[in-house]
Amino acid sequence: MNICIIAGSPRLNGNTTELCKPFVDELRLHQAEVEYITLSGKNISQCLGCFRCQNVADTYGCILLDDMQSIIEKILWADVVVFATPIYTWQVTAPMKAVMDRMFGLNKFYGTASRTVLNQGQAYALIATCGYDPAYGADLLDEAMRRWCAHSELQYLGMYAVRDEDNLASFQTPEAVSGARDFAQVILKYTK
Repeated sequence: MNICIIAGSPRLNGNTTELCKPFVDELRLHQAEVEYITLSGKNISQCLGCFRCQNVADTYGCILLDDMQSIIEKILWADVVVFATPIYTWQVTAPMKAVMDRMFGLNKFYGTASRTVLNQGQAYALIATCGYDPAYGADLLDEAMRRWCAHSELQYLGMYAVRDEDNLASFQTPEAVSGARDFAQVILKYTK
């Protein structure tokens, strides 16, 4: 299984990275191929809303040439894409939002290209860290991902979210670690 994890935290050694460690370890323990992409330091422009990608069949088609091109290659390689992000104001970080918006070119729904989903059969999942109880702090992001997957005809495998109550220590507790490993098992059970 090929799994692409897109990490949206601006801090390379922050809470979200800490929560991802046991998750990635569990995936690799079961021979999953994991590509871990950190967005910090990447050059990812915001979507221009020009719709040119919608008029290019069978390829991504974005006219912006930046780090998103290589990220798209890894996304298309994957069976599962996991978006790992801290939640700021009930939403993903700015670099993660730019990536998500730029993924618009994977769905050919709005232009002259024949209707297709370039990553058909793929599944998405979320890992989130937040300052509130996840039922309140991560619910909007969870719902947004559900809608995105339904619209794009992709399977949503769910979200694993942990509250930050004590900085890194919150994500090193036995409960947080076992929860991350258990969520990896959910991902490993997905088959196209």
